[in-house]
Amino acid sequence: MTENQQTFTGSPLFADRRAGVLLHPTSLPSNSGFASGDLGKDAYRFIDFLADAGFTIWQMLPTGPTHSDLSPYQSLSAHAGNPELISLDALAERGWISLDDPGLHSEETGERQAARRRAANHFFYTIQHDRHLGHQYDEFCQSHKSWLNDFALFLALRGHFHRKAWNEWPLELVQRDEQALAKAREQFADEIRCYCFEQFVFYQQWQDLRRYAQHKGIYLFGDMPIFVAHDSADVWAEQHNFRLDEKGNPLSVAGVPPDYFSEYGQHWGNPHYDWERMEADGFQWWLSRLRSQLNLFDLIRIDHFRGFEAYWEIPGNVKDARQGKWVKAPGKAFLSACFNEYRNLPLVAENLGVITDEVEALRQEFSLPGMLVLHFAFDGNADNPHLPHRHNLLDIIYTGTHDNDTTVGWYQSLDAAARRQIDEYFFHGQDAMPWLLIKAALASVSRMAIVPMQDLLELSSEHRMNMPGTTDKNWKWRFRWEQVPDHLAGKVRKLLTLYDRLAN
Repeated sequence: MTENQQTFTGSPLFADRRAGVLLHPTSLPSNSGFASGDLGKDAYRFIDFLADAGFTIWQMLPTGPTHSDLSPYQSLSAHAGNPELISLDALAERGWISLDDPGLHSEETGERQAARRRAANHFFYTIQHDRHLGHQYDEFCQSHKSWLNDFALFLALRGHFHRKAWNEWPLELVQRDEQALAKAREQFADEIRCYCFEQFVFYQQWQDLRRYAQHKGIYLFGDMPIFVAHDSADVWAEQHNFRLDEKGNPLSVAGVPPDYFSEYGQHWGNPHYDWERMEADGFQWWLSRLRSQLNLFDLIRIDHFRGFEAYWEIPGNVKDARQGKWVKAPGKAFLSACFNEYRNLPLVAENLGVITDEVEALRQEFSLPGMLVLHFAFDGNADNPHLPHRHNLLDIIYTGTHDNDTTVGWYQSLDAAARRQIDEYFFHGQDAMPWLLIKAALASVSRMAIVPMQDLLELSSEHRMNMPGTTDKNWKWRFRWEQVPDHLAGKVRKLLTLYDRLAN
């Protein structure tokens, strides 16, 4: 497909040249001393920084509640927000917890959860007298009841059973016996109410932040994993949509074969969808999931898009990802249903890794922007699609992603031949890394360029967000405001002006 043939009916954000920053909210600083950032004052300050620099996109990772490994790609819910992102400072400002609450300055998850429980108790006392606030809460619960009720019950039961996976619970709960569920809802009513409160507060704080971002000309770019965690409210509540045995164990799980990120492949463990059943009801589960994401974001990346054309199927009782096989998926029928429901659906396809002509044909049939990563460009082949002279208007160009090393660390790891290719390709430019690659991304013909925050701060490998195929030290990186030079916003704005990325 040539540039003249390209059309796009999705997000209007691709009508102009613009740029953004990749930073997950947990990587924000926090004045409260939390183990991760939140939706509080530092999130607003970050939006101010983006606006001052001329950026118009804030890209982040999935924002759902995580398991203990903190991976945002293995969430407890495809719909819920991560309660750890709730600003306790904001709750204190509303008078729902005291200003000296021990959770306010604690890095302990239990302490922060206890603070949210205290806020919930105060809230439910308050709405007995505040009809407007009570109406807001009731309206939220009603609007989100399709997933909220099951999610809150799931968390209550998971806590009661010491965080065991749902398929290890008593059989009547695994199989969702109606009497057993009704009894549990009554037994854990207080816990359920608190979990509903957390989602209400998350949604309120998110929408406040989103309105502020829109006021500053900043659009939020979210990330939706193609698969969901087996130990999640979604799989427990809608087992018929997944390939499980009668005891709730996955018959097959997701992953990828050996690739750039891992020589042994990756075993993700997510259960596969029962695509035949999903297609039979018009993909209603997916349409509901997309609706939740559209309530939060202006643009949505689908992680592992190639899984809609064919997915890597690993037997459920096998741990070696290399023993999987490719199985066809109903990608065209799925995407047709999505665009019929949401006419201008603002989707972006993550098309990195083992990508076939069939995958690219599916993406282009629906005019979905893909991803280009400069770290992948310099393999010695002049036809590498990640090289700037091969870029397309409607793809998004990155220096690197959350799965890559920082650009400084990446460059330091290159051999002499790769460094020589970079030097020759960029006319023996004098800019040091990472700014040589940042400028290359901004100069690209691609209308959207995204730079990880680590690259803007010139940080080395120890500051990377994730190392695929490993489980240690991932998803914990945070920046500090003292790492942000006073001149950085002005420096970036000059570059965005130079490369015509100050979007209107």
